[in-house]
Amino acid sequence: MSKKSIVLKMKSDHEYESVNATGNKVGIDMYTGEEKNHQSPMELLLSALAGCSAIDAVLMMKKKRKEVADFQIEAVGERHEGIPAYYTAIHLTFKLASKDATPEEFNKVVTLAVEKYCSVASSLKPEITFSTEVRKLV
Repeated sequence: MSKKSIVLKMKSDHEYESVNATGNKVGIDMYTGEEKNHQSPMELLLSALAGCSAIDAVLMMKKKRKEVADFQIEAVGERHEGIPAYYTAIHLTFKLASKDATPEEFNKVVTLAVEKYCSVASSLKPEITFSTEVRKLV
């Protein structure tokens, strides 16, 4: 079984930094307006889903020897009104600029990317389990 890990460190009450095993950093904050410098955890979840789907879709298009001049995904999540405010639905809009890819093959690739190959999408399924452990920080 393969494992990934990060360490999340508090920078202030509403700002954190996540660092992976190779030292790559991601800022996270819950500020609004001009104070906002980073994505919120829920925005990062949308970014992770879009990023994972994008990588798989683009690689599949290139494997089919199709030009990918530009590629974008817009991810919109609808959230539960109560607490926790989890996503009840996520809609992904895929946009491809390609002179030789047909809409039918792009649609097939997108479906495979999201439903079969994207690890993030699979991690959002209800089968995932959580465990916790509490330790004193020294």
